Amino acid sequence: MTTPTPPSFNSLADVSAQPRRFLDHLFQAAVTRALPLANTARFLPAPPTPESGGRTIVIGAGKAGGAMAQAVEAHWPADAPLEGLVVTRYHHVPPRPKGLPRRIEVVEASHPVPDEAGQAAAGRILAMVQGLTENDLVLCLISGGGSSLLALPAEGLSLEEKQAVNKALLASGANIGEMNCVRKHLSRIKGGRLAAACAPARVVTLTISDVPGDDPSVIASGPTVPDSSSCADAVAILQRYGIEVPGAIMSLLEQGALETPKPGDALFDGHEVHLIATPQQSLEAAAEAARAAGLAAYILSDEIEGESREVGKVHAALARAVARKGQPFQKPCVILSGGETTVTIRKQPPGVAKGRGGRAGEFCLGLALGLQGQPGVYALAADTDGIDGVEDNAGAQVAPDTLERAVAAGMKLDAYLDRNDAYGYFERLDDLVVSGPTYTNVNDFRAILIL
Repeated sequence: MTTPTPPSFNSLADVSAQPRRFLDHLFQAAVTRALPLANTARFLPAPPTPESGGRTIVIGAGKAGGAMAQAVEAHWPADAPLEGLVVTRYHHVPPRPKGLPRRIEVVEASHPVPDEAGQAAAGRILAMVQGLTENDLVLCLISGGGSSLLALPAEGLSLEEKQAVNKALLASGANIGEMNCVRKHLSRIKGGRLAAACAPARVVTLTISDVPGDDPSVIASGPTVPDSSSCADAVAILQRYGIEVPGAIMSLLEQGALETPKPGDALFDGHEVHLIATPQQSLEAAAEAARAAGLAAYILSDEIEGESREVGKVHAALARAVARKGQPFQKPCVILSGGETTVTIRKQPPGVAKGRGGRAGEFCLGLALGLQGQPGVYALAADTDGIDGVEDNAGAQVAPDTLERAVAAGMKLDAYLDRNDAYGYFERLDDLVVSGPTYTNVNDFRAILIL
């Protein structure tokens, strides 16, 4: 099991002596860069003037929601009124700094499958922004995970039916853009509909990106920004992955009756959207930490998508080329990447238990398979929110002796891949990365150290 707070690394000798702890160090550098408290102040708008009588209402959803609300409370003028409601994932409310006044209510709900608590919170948020005036300010705090946490199904769709669609999407291998396209069109609050409900108030959205490309309309299904996707797109995605929805809802989609507000709509005039933290910024922070230790650092991309195990194999091929041939990079070095991969859940024969794990763990299985014990290569893959899927780990680590130790324990990697059981594999090896909730979320983080 990894140590959350590694020591300082000031030289290549330090890294070589503790490669696993050094990878933890890079992960913590990436997470720290994305924490809301350090990234919020410069994007806050001025409060409404007392003369205007305007209110400031804070709303929002996401895994970073609790930390974002605390950041606003910490930086908002003490004499300016502030109220609101933000929903975050269960157990993702950070410890409250001593002396910080509580001005924004934070509630918890389920992720990745929505529940009644999320539905109730979404309903309260929608009611909270009714009847606002042009003198009012709505500050919307959005981060990854908001799609599930802000659950308000379209008219005629029950929460149970929405849950079933969500589960099917998660198991289908659909990417985040495809999943959120469907979610937008099956919602009363996503895809810009929340902004429409706020009219004519001014809306300022602060968001932490967890999606490839940093498109605000994809982050948490873009409740306060215009949506360029269509009902026809949602239908095509449902058909592509064989996902069923109630017949009446499919008819509404096919008729275009569940369309979302589009770019150019006047309701978005005067609104602002600010990205306060992104995956690229976190990768750059990790690269800086690596260079400070005397290593070259290379960022492949912050937008890598694809099947997790296959992405792991591609990374392994690159690492082996560096280790063996010095191409395309010279060792020692660190290779970094981010994005959002996917896991397609394999159907199991009767009597075979379904595996446990998430994208980061499955990437590590594919990576270990591709590396085949390559000497001098160590790796870490983790989700920056601290939770890989629905387990208690952020991800896992791979070392040159990973396969050797697994074989000695009677474990066959292929069997674990077949049942999507990355958690079971790395738990037995004591190679899980366990950080606990980080209170932010800039998606996948991957670091490969080649000595």
